[in-house]
Amino acid sequence: MITAEEETRFAELQEQALDAARLGDTQLLNTMLDAGMPVNLADAKENTLLMLAAYHGREEATRLLLQKGANHSQRNGMNQTPLAGAAFKGYLDIVKLLINAGADPHEEMEPGKTALIFAEMFGQMEVANYLRSLPKPA
Repeated sequence: MITAEEETRFAELQEQALDAARLGDTQLLNTMLDAGMPVNLADAKENTLLMLAAYHGREEATRLLLQKGANHSQRNGMNQTPLAGAAFKGYLDIVKLLINAGADPHEEMEPGKTALIFAEMFGQMEVANYLRSLPKPA
């Protein structure tokens, strides 16, 4: 049986992992993942470690999480993917990492809303041009 103290400590560790992804602290993140922290851990808004790293432009943390098996298509509570978050923010290198890991650039989060639409809506033209250049599925 888990004690209240252990539950509190685990919640603190989860917050540390979420902060490490948000801040790009790959050393701490790697240590925590190796110790058993779930790679698809999410916060109360359903933002995963990968979503937080991608959205905050943390390229090395994004790469680490993908290497550790993070789900590149897991949506947050707003039905957005890490790819949409990176596209919205204009992080081309992270967009490329996610696509190379298998993220679908044409996936719709709601009718008509793709990572390309997010990039265009927020003036991230370098990302938009890259996404436009990718082949569409047959």
